[in-house]
Amino acid sequence: MKPKNTICLWYDKDALEAARFYAATFPDSEVTAVHEAPGDYPDGKKGNVLTVEFTVLGIPCIGLNGGPAFKHSEAFSFQIATDDQEETDRYWNAIVSNGGEESQCGWCRDRWGLSWQITPRALTDAVTAGGDEAKRAFEAMMTMKKIDIATIEAARRG
Repeated sequence: MKPKNTICLWYDKDALEAARFYAATFPDSEVTAVHEAPGDYPDGKKGNVLTVEFTVLGIPCIGLNGGPAFKHSEAFSFQIATDDQEETDRYWNAIVSNGGEESQCGWCRDRWGLSWQITPRALTDAVTAGGDEAKRAFEAMMTMKKIDIATIEAARRG
């Protein structure tokens, strides 16, 4: 049964490659269907992969190969809560080393331009704690690209 709500992500032409990467990188992720175009369309031909159904950490998505008209931006991102530095490093490194790029404060972009927030739970706990400890943790985070949990925890303690 199709979910009531699905995230549709626009790709130039590499939706299947992106979906396969996400499925290989994140647990509870898989490519569930690939659909070819039934006819020619502005940026493709009959028989080209038009849409790809997949999940990312259980979230249903459709990748649409719509051509170069629209690009991803930081206005949409997947926020991945991690439990420890090993998990944080694993996801961050997978995205960045596969043609992606680092950004700030735990954000990175994959090679298709989709933004990811690799966010340790320790960071979320620290910045929502309130008071001076939240301020110190937030200030430490602002200097980082990939989040370093030990540094966040040290800042939180003062």
